[in-house]
Amino acid sequence: MSRHHLPDAVPAAEAAEDHQPLLWRVTAEIGPGLDALWLGNLPAAEDGTTLQRAGIGASLNLAMNIFPGPLLRPDGTHLRRYQIGLLDGAGNAPETLAAAVTLIDGLAAIYTEGKPHYPAHIKGGLLVHCRGGRSRSVTVLALWLHLRRPGAFPTFDEALAHLRALRGLEQSYPLPPMLTLGREVLDRGLCAR
Repeated sequence: MSRHHLPDAVPAAEAAEDHQPLLWRVTAEIGPGLDALWLGNLPAAEDGTTLQRAGIGASLNLAMNIFPGPLLRPDGTHLRRYQIGLLDGAGNAPETLAAAVTLIDGLAAIYTEGKPHYPAHIKGGLLVHCRGGRSRSVTVLALWLHLRRPGAFPTFDEALAHLRALRGLEQSYPLPPMLTLGREVLDRGLCAR
């Protein structure tokens, strides 16, 4: 049984990216628990060499349909995995999207050492990903940037524009239902500033 439940057909531009690890550094100086925030795709989340080279020690999977397994990096440390499953489109609760922003806050606040019997791990950056790093991940990171770095990103739209430019995305990404959900999180005040 496959750990990933991927669509049968995707646009050609997406298909071209779906087999190569892609990473973009979003911001550094996150907090004592994280060195940096990264945007990426599923192949990056499963590539220990790429993650080690970037200094990434944990991943946050925002997809409901993919399940990256345990990962041992070449240096012998394990990647910590977190997941908050979202649909890539309509049907998500705004509270779930807000939970992803809150989880980033929690991981940034403190580095959890673990216990002697836990897998070896080192502090590093956090890779925020979904299948392609175009919609769910960009929406969560845009919310986080706007809410936690308002001096640089005074509006949600400015944070989105920054991430679209960084990622090389068309205006059609993130998908409209994700943008609506992000605005609902803001309108309802589900993520305190």
